[in-house]
Amino acid sequence: MSEAEFPQCRIVTERFLNPETVEKILNKLVAIEGIRRIVINGPSIPQLVPYGPARGLPNPHSGRARIVVGETDVDLRVQVGTILLELETRDIVPRIDEACREVFVNFTYGLKEGKFMRSTPTQTDYAKYGPGADEMMIGIVDPKNKTGPTLIQGTK
Repeated sequence: MSEAEFPQCRIVTERFLNPETVEKILNKLVAIEGIRRIVINGPSIPQLVPYGPARGLPNPHSGRARIVVGETDVDLRVQVGTILLELETRDIVPRIDEACREVFVNFTYGLKEGKFMRSTPTQTDYAKYGPGADEMMIGIVDPKNKTGPTLIQGTK
């Protein structure tokens, strides 16, 4: 593993984002050079209704959609409320803030710098990916996820 420390920031919106807004902000973010990793967080939107009288039927939730980020089709499986970013340098934070101001015009958001993703392997990372894990995957493992992460090529 490399010993480099990369700056991180977190975008938190005052409400969950609809798929169109998620698509807009992610497309603006992948166009910014210097962003190493982007992780979207929020409550899961299951494909099937998990409980109640409609248990087992398809979930008609409008937040579960297919969006296009860059040139990649992405199945949105969460209601996005938080976006985590790992940066190559702090110099691009103003450009990230500018992208947020352009997209989030009808509600407020917060942009904070700090440490939000792990940079060293955890037990879960080791169990999921083994000793030779790709450092880009460290700290973003969901052990219950059967499909794996969606990788999007940015400007590199």
